[in-house]
Amino acid sequence: ISFHAPSRRIRRTSLYMGGAKGGATTMDGKIATVNNVKSKLAASEMVFTIPVAGLTVKEISEMRNTLPDGTTAMVVKNTLMNRAIEGSDWSACAPLASGANVWFFIEEDIKGSLKTYNSSMKDFGKAENNPILGGVIDGDLLDVKQVVEVGKLPSKLELITRIAAGINAVPTKLARVVKEPSSKLARAIKLATEEKSE
Repeated sequence: ISFHAPSRRIRRTSLYMGGAKGGATTMDGKIATVNNVKSKLAASEMVFTIPVAGLTVKEISEMRNTLPDGTTAMVVKNTLMNRAIEGSDWSACAPLASGANVWFFIEEDIKGSLKTYNSSMKDFGKAENNPILGGVIDGDLLDVKQVVEVGKLPSKLELITRIAAGINAVPTKLARVVKEPSSKLARAIKLATEEKSE
């Protein structure tokens, strides 16, 4: 009698980066990826990148799901990224396009996007292994410190809220200023009338 160990099915997950099974293997797939990246860049205020090594598909998916609206995280092959940025304001990204990276395309909420990235890396215990490599804003290449500093600036929504609050305060202050002289005048007239009547 021979016994065979039951065969175990090994479940494997892959992060497709345009390799053998990725969507960017055919010419049509590569063109579609480049066009997709170009459209993301056209809508972005800022991009930054981190190394993908050590991150699981599940972790990247979790991080993507918690990013603010208007921010996308994508793994893009360097050759395709270089084609997408060629001849544009985003060509400053070229030095960052080496190794396997996750690219973050941020439309508006830079502060919220960086906060999500930081909290995700902290939760995964991978902040040291997957640091920010750099970023680009307004055609300028930023190092890690500069990316962090940009992330501390108030968002557009915060600025709009502050401006709106300031504008709303003007009529109230104006009303107080206009009301003050008339109330002082009224008091003076009242006092003068009282003195005459005595």
